[in-house]
Amino acid sequence: MQHYRLSDVHSACQHELESHGVPANYAAAMADALVFGEATGSATHGLSLLTPYLEAIASGGMALEGHYEVLSDFHACQVWDGRKLPGAWLMKQAIACGMQRAAAYGVSVVAVKNSHHTGCLAAYLEMATSKGYVASIALTDPAHSSVAPWGGTTPVMTSNPVAFGAPGEATPIWIDMATSSVTNGAVQHRLNAGENFSSEVLLDGHGKATDNPAVINDRPPGSILPLGGKSHGHKGYALSVMVEILAGCLSGGGRADPPSGWGASFTVTLYAPGLICGEKVWNTQLNALIRQCHGAAPAHPYSSVRLPGERSWHSLQHARQHGLWLNPAQFVWLNNAPDPHNNTSQKHNP
Repeated sequence: MQHYRLSDVHSACQHELESHGVPANYAAAMADALVFGEATGSATHGLSLLTPYLEAIASGGMALEGHYEVLSDFHACQVWDGRKLPGAWLMKQAIACGMQRAAAYGVSVVAVKNSHHTGCLAAYLEMATSKGYVASIALTDPAHSSVAPWGGTTPVMTSNPVAFGAPGEATPIWIDMATSSVTNGAVQHRLNAGENFSSEVLLDGHGKATDNPAVINDRPPGSILPLGGKSHGHKGYALSVMVEILAGCLSGGGRADPPSGWGASFTVTLYAPGLICGEKVWNTQLNALIRQCHGAAPAHPYSSVRLPGERSWHSLQHARQHGLWLNPAQFVWLNNAPDPHNNTSQKHNP
């Protein structure tokens, strides 16, 4: 393991993308999302995504030229065709547009179809919460099916993540979660490692719960159980249907379309609290909620109650200040970037 400054990891990641033909503005946005995922401990949505992104570029699955097309524009609402451009760049564009519209109307909706993969959804929440906005994101991949509807065995939906962010007193509130018991990335990670899960989070093709990720590739295929698992999966199923409607149906890029390769449809909703209920009311209510949660008696001695996203936020700040320990054998591109520090190495052996 070697120690790297976060800025150097970002520079190396962006350099690797640019060396494969990715324009600088796209590469910077993609590097932002990948480094954020790694810095906040989301291994399946961190730097390990760089290799499949490069493979998608090489195969033509990710577009590197052109611009999104605005299909509909009505006051606070827009719908875009992302034309398979990098998902990280499209997501940032959608949030920037959403904040501008929310500042005018109090709320905004930007729905995007035909995006490429976006990575860690939490990576985009800071952009909104740091400016005082509340943000929600719903995302699906209409070309991918790995989650069966509750009561069925045929995969229809995918892990369908949702994200939500709000500013806070000391740290923002960030929520980023799949509506399935585990993510597709976690299943692939277990498959690659030859490991089972610690609990039965999947169904085989005949409807039997299992901890074996290999059933996802069986015939008939297995599926990932919805959030809530064997006993309460109907709740996760309901949330997943909600995401399909918000992300796939509202964007016009849903299950009615033929599969078009790895990608995403997503909808970003932004709220300007000051224009909706007023800053004073908003701050009073939000701060009361935060303080009451923090003030709740802990279930275990020597612990404290946290709000969603606090651990990720602190991990990110620590990485920004102290860097990351990474395996250069796993991420060989880390040493490919030109040294921006007068050839003074920023890597240190333990």
